[in-house]
Amino acid sequence: MKEKLYTLQEAVSSFINDGDVVAVGGVGRNRSPMALVREIVRQGKKDLHIVGREKGMDFDMLIGAGCVRKVSFALVSLEEFGLAMNFRRKAQTGEIELDEHACNSVITSIRAAAMGLPFLPLRGMLGSDVFRVSKSLTEIKCPFTGEPLAAVKAIKPDVTIIHAHQADKFGNVRIQGSPFEDILKAWAAEKTIVTVEEIIDHEEIRNNTHLTTIPHIYITAVIHQPKGAWPASCDRYYDSDREEVKTYAQAIKTPEGFQEYLDRRVLNRRD
Repeated sequence: MKEKLYTLQEAVSSFINDGDVVAVGGVGRNRSPMALVREIVRQGKKDLHIVGREKGMDFDMLIGAGCVRKVSFALVSLEEFGLAMNFRRKAQTGEIELDEHACNSVITSIRAAAMGLPFLPLRGMLGSDVFRVSKSLTEIKCPFTGEPLAAVKAIKPDVTIIHAHQADKFGNVRIQGSPFEDILKAWAAEKTIVTVEEIIDHEEIRNNTHLTTIPHIYITAVIHQPKGAWPASCDRYYDSDREEVKTYAQAIKTPEGFQEYLDRRVLNRRD
């Protein structure tokens, strides 16, 4: 094992390149890797293909900042605060390419990549409008029973970005509570960057190996970043900052309002 501690700036500049496929951890406002998202915006990364199931402010900010070429998603929303307007505007004008999924198909596409397969079959999609409009889904027949099935194309990330609770300096990561599909994203990706609330001693990892969610072999960089999910939540550490999300939702109603928010909250801050 080797030490994998980086700063936020070092990790983004070293391991995320223009044009990369980037899987984004968390679901909704739960453990979104917002510190990494803001640093990607500050460094002006371009032409990214971002991948996630139910995403919100993280996707919307990257899209609004001009970092994104393509989006693979099941939902992009600010939940009770309304539509993700940067996403909606650029989707409607064709400025971003849409790869629309349902929840099970986007997860299955990542699972296929984690297994080293070009696709996986699944049930539940045939007859839906998502199946009709998606370029990532097609109909196949089971070679054993002749049953019609959907097949979803694998999505292999160049980089996965995750926010977690704890890790040691070697990249043994602990996620408390539901890991969602973050484990699959780490397995599937060529590189995985994780921000954590705490760096803990390696002996603690060795003494309680059953608590390790993602072992060091899947992790490229670890960043000690308390409140790294803010204004999303990190369960057992802090709740979502609803007032900040509300402020963001108001700002993104217009491109000018979003730019003012970006200048004040992201671009004019070092970290």
